[in-house]
Amino acid sequence: MIYTLDHEPAHVHITGAGQAKINLLGADGRPEMIQSIGIKRADIRRLMAEAIEHQAHFLAEWEMIHGSKD
Repeated sequence: MIYTLDHEPAHVHITGAGQAKINLLGADGRPEMIQSIGIKRADIRRLMAEAIEHQAHFLAEWEMIHGSKD
């Protein structure tokens, strides 16, 4: 989920059985976990793999909602 009234850096929120927040552009340019609460490690690994796989799409959505930094 990307909230419309959110702040930089570009990130997504995950809600369900627990909560997580993933920065879409970590220090090495790949997504990085910022925070997770109540999510199993196996599920975190799966979520991170999905964030990596869909990073370009999520960044495009973030820019559509929030505009680009350029």
